[in-house]
Amino acid sequence: MFHERMVTVMTRKEEILYMQTRLLRLAASHWSHSNDEIQSIFVKYGVYEYIEDGYELFHLEGDEAVLQEIAEMLKRKGVDLK
Repeated sequence: MFHERMVTVMTRKEEILYMQTRLLRLAASHWSHSNDEIQSIFVKYGVYEYIEDGYELFHLEGDEAVLQEIAEMLKRKGVDLK
């Protein structure tokens, strides 16, 4: 008996959105802030654009490594994540 397997293919934009969402949740967990607080930081300091601009490299790294790069970028902008 042959079973068809459904494969979902995301567009590049959907992949970027998925990464941005994962990183928002990971940041909230690591930095002990609410999702809403991290959302505000990401919007105010251009983190979503940073992720989109760096996606070609970031999608080859693990989320932890990308989060570290985001933290360093925010630190350079004077953001205290504590």
